[in-house]
Amino acid sequence: MLTWSIIFLVIALVAALLGFTNVAGTALDFARIIFFVFLVLFLISLFF
Repeated sequence: MLTWSIIFLVIALVAALLGFTNVAGTALDFARIIFFVFLVLFLISLFF
């Protein structure tokens, strides 16, 4: 799942460089959401 977060982050960076601000913002939002979901699941797995 962390791989998907990195992929969306790369998509956001490439889209930002090419000037597609709406695509970059959307991809960055997806990357953030997936990263925080991964982080929460990781912390839960540490305790159980």
